[in-house]
This record gives sequence, structure tokens and C-alpha cells, in this order.
Amino acid sequence: MRPPDSGWTWFEPPPVQGDGDGGLVLARQFARLFGGGDGEAVLDHLKALTLTRCLGPDAGDAALRHLEGQRHLVLHILAQVARGRDGWPE
Repeated sequence: MRPPDSGWTWFEPPPVQGDGDGGLVLARQFARLFGGGDGEAVLDHLKALTLTRCLGPDAGDAALRHLEGQRHLVLHILAQVARGRDGWPE
């Protein structure tokens, strides 16, 4: 029997197919991809576009949601990179 949906399950990352280590293999791939100088430059650019950017008071609902989605994706990438570097389990 499935537990009831609390309404917050959309925060959970999707399961990784074919990775018996709970996504650690994928996290290590993220770490390798973004580990060099070029990768760090790309991460800095993504952070500047999303995490350090704020919208003005006249921003509409769609713009706010779009930026929040971008932030979520960048934070997911950063978390995968950190996990791949440190090797911490899920």
C-alpha cells in the first residue's frame, strides 16, 4: 500500500536508473564534468545567472516561477557535484 501523498513529493529527486549505489555513480560523473577550470567557470556563470540574481517588485508570477525553477536546477547540479566529490551516501 502506498503512503498518502503529503503534497511535497515533487521536491524529491527522481530515481536514477541503473545505478545500484543510489546515484553515487552519477554524482561522481557530475563531479568530473564540473571539476576542472572550465567546469568551475560554467558553475560560476550559472550561479551568477540564478542564485545571485533577484527580480524587481514588478516581476510577474511566471517570471518568478521561471527563475525559481532555474535556481532549483543549479542547486541540484551543485549538490550532485559536492556529493560526487565527497562521496557521501544518500
